[in-house]
Amino acid sequence: MRSAAAALVLALASFSTAQPVEHHPVDVIPQIRTRHLERWPVQLQRADAKVSINDQVATTTLVLTLFNPSRSPMEARVTLPVPDGITLRSMAYDGVGPEPTATLLPRDKARDIYNSIVNRYKDPALLEFLSSTLIQTSAFPIPANSSQNVTIVYEQVLTADAGRVDYILPRSESVESTNTEWKLEVTIKSQAPVASIYSPSHEVQIERRSDNEARVSLTSSSAAQPGSFRLAYTTRASKNEPSLTVFTYPDYSVADNGGYFMLMAQLPELDAKRERVNREVTIVIDRSGSMRGEKMEQARQAALQIIEGLRPGESFNIIDYSDSVESFKPAPVVKDDDTTRAAKAYIARLEANGGTNIQDALLTALRPGPTQPLPLVLFLTDGLPTVGERSEIAIRNAAEKANTAKRRIFSFGVGLDVNSPLLTAISTTSRGAPTFVLPKEDVEVKVSQVFRRLDGPVMEAPSLATSETAETRIRELQPGKLMDVFEGDQVVVLGRYVGDRPFRLELAGNSFGREQKFAINVDPAAGGMKSSFVPRLWATRKIGALIEAVRQAGADAGNANDPKMKELVDEIVRLSTKFGVLTEYTAFLAVEPGQRNHFGAPNEAGLSGHISGLPAMQKEAARRVEERNQARSGGGGVNQELNTRELRDRLTPAEGGGRQVIIDENLNRVEVGGVQFMNEHTLIRRGNRWVESTLIEHENEPPQRTIKFGTEDFDKILPALAKENKQGLLARGGTVYLMLENQRTLIELGE
Repeated sequence: MRSAAAALVLALASFSTAQPVEHHPVDVIPQIRTRHLERWPVQLQRADAKVSINDQVATTTLVLTLFNPSRSPMEARVTLPVPDGITLRSMAYDGVGPEPTATLLPRDKARDIYNSIVNRYKDPALLEFLSSTLIQTSAFPIPANSSQNVTIVYEQVLTADAGRVDYILPRSESVESTNTEWKLEVTIKSQAPVASIYSPSHEVQIERRSDNEARVSLTSSSAAQPGSFRLAYTTRASKNEPSLTVFTYPDYSVADNGGYFMLMAQLPELDAKRERVNREVTIVIDRSGSMRGEKMEQARQAALQIIEGLRPGESFNIIDYSDSVESFKPAPVVKDDDTTRAAKAYIARLEANGGTNIQDALLTALRPGPTQPLPLVLFLTDGLPTVGERSEIAIRNAAEKANTAKRRIFSFGVGLDVNSPLLTAISTTSRGAPTFVLPKEDVEVKVSQVFRRLDGPVMEAPSLATSETAETRIRELQPGKLMDVFEGDQVVVLGRYVGDRPFRLELAGNSFGREQKFAINVDPAAGGMKSSFVPRLWATRKIGALIEAVRQAGADAGNANDPKMKELVDEIVRLSTKFGVLTEYTAFLAVEPGQRNHFGAPNEAGLSGHISGLPAMQKEAARRVEERNQARSGGGGVNQELNTRELRDRLTPAEGGGRQVIIDENLNRVEVGGVQFMNEHTLIRRGNRWVESTLIEHENEPPQRTIKFGTEDFDKILPALAKENKQGLLARGGTVYLMLENQRTLIELGE
């Protein structure tokens, strides 16, 4: 077992109350195995980090609580990996005795000290911070069975890249480093208004205190996540100006000298005096027999809230359906006191009975000509189509053909007995979105949450392109079709770029009746390690899009042997293995020895207990896709849509270090392991060893060299590990198979 997540080294030495003993420091990194702490069990009990960023000057205050559970007093020395370019400001110690000191060590000296620690303890977990800059304190006492606080404060000037400021707090990336309690709070103050705030590493809570100040903290679910904490924020000249920033990461494995990019954009805030875009809202309510009782009452209340929320002059209509389709009015009407009063009476008379005629209800809502610039449909159903057209493909094609007014459809699947991929298709093709109201959730609350953010888009039908007409510099955008941007929304687009020359991105769309463009210059050379999350995040969203395509291709028991289906599944497997992104169809790729795969039968293939070889992996994934694609409704259908939306909407590559969560058929969140992310690299557990993702296709080929940890040969490859930024891949111990210096290298680390 490893303790948690701080990039700290505690150098501990025992001493006696009766007389001092010979000084033999025992060096401890929080993420190493506890077998190294048996003699000197001093623990990092808690870490509080407070960061204050004032116009790019960041002051980091770390309060470290060290606990000595033994019966004898001990000495400790803190060695803290820190970012380059920091200035040590102070160190404080709340114990009795001489005040300890702290020193910022030059990189060369820090490397020598760290190497001596690695050599002394022969533990690969220590390698993670091999090339780090260090702060080291002098020794200080910790009384027996007591805690001691040490406070270290350092400053740094953060660089700004096209208005974006990046901050990092180094911590262990190891997924096993999750036992220490971490509290982290960042305060941002800027003379210019703060626009976007984003953490690519952890889920955060953002409190906007003013236009120029914000507070950022970890959510309760991310507080225990390992990994360095990364934060980026952008500023703009005023709230009336856009804020655009681009993260780039080069891909040296491709011949076009390209790479990956991520655009984040915050559009100008709406002027309070500007006239808003009027909406036409058509509320479509399922009143079949299965809606009887609480669900029907919640649907009524949701409809009433929507009508109350419309501004005077906006339009609405109510369509209700079971076996037949009825409507409040033949066409949408303008909201006023009379129409509001009549609508309330109409809603009160709705009764639940009969079957579910989904297609006719949709066509009734979509066929009329629009009465307002922004026509919306809020479509509620709690069942499968049982009356009229029942074919999934026929219904979605009919809806798309009838939607000549380009109404945005926001569907709501109430309960589990709904055709979830059908609701997803009719929504996303219209630039709307599906919402699934799970058992015990409130229909009224879910509908209201969606409607509140639909107060007129600040940009309709946006698109992203490069300004160069002679060649296409960007491709494989995620999402492929950008959704409308509503007030407060953040635009996030990931993709791949071609070539290493600078280029210009243009975000364009319709804003209040006129075309608007916002542009940013992109220099691929400005990317690097701080953006190493971008390729994996792109792959996560790409996999989500591919799974959605698989789900749509499986409508009406589609042919699983279709070559297009095979092409989709093979690409899912390729991306999953390369980037370590697991789904319920590919979770078998990473399974611990003897462990049952939660998302499928136990892995019994192969001597090492896993499915071996790319063709066999593709075949197994295809089998699972075919099996799961038959579930279009129920928990087994809804969970697939929830998992797909989670992939397509992700803002961080995983929940921390490689942990990934998949929703199962019972709608439980299941954590799947067997993957370790370390910067841009990925390890996947394959039977009894860890294999670098780039070697999965060649995992059965013999290594070109085998090296044991702690030998002279191992010492010789340390510079190469640091140069390729792969030393952290060895932190898990065991046997690791990776590419190093262009050779298949098997490293035996021991347990």
